[in-house]
Amino acid sequence: MVYRPMTLVDLAARLVVNIDDKIRWKLVWEFLEEYRWEASGLQPSLLQSEPESVGDERWDALLAALAEHLAAKHDLAPPPWTALRMLRRPWFPAERASQRADALVWAPVAFRKHGVYLSSKDLEAA
Repeated sequence: MVYRPMTLVDLAARLVVNIDDKIRWKLVWEFLEEYRWEASGLQPSLLQSEPESVGDERWDALLAALAEHLAAKHDLAPPPWTALRMLRRPWFPAERASQRADALVWAPVAFRKHGVYLSSKDLEAA
């Protein structure tokens, strides 16, 4: 068996079958960890293909925000598929008020653009 890093398409497929938010977050952190360990020249290829809808616009917007955020770290334009995955109402995944306040201040630009308020500290801690 040959190792193949998780793509956003793979992540979306896993999010579809796992509807528990705690498991979904663990899958997002797993994707980020695999992404970090992949060679920088291959990282953008993990973001390019459009994932199917998860069935929840919040998680669809999160995938788009992740793709745009990670592409920007390579000075690349976001994949075209990210343009339509925007939330009309902001989503604050954090449960505690202090975490939400932190996300308001520290959410990366790509996440704000897509309406997902997740602190950059949370992304780095993953």
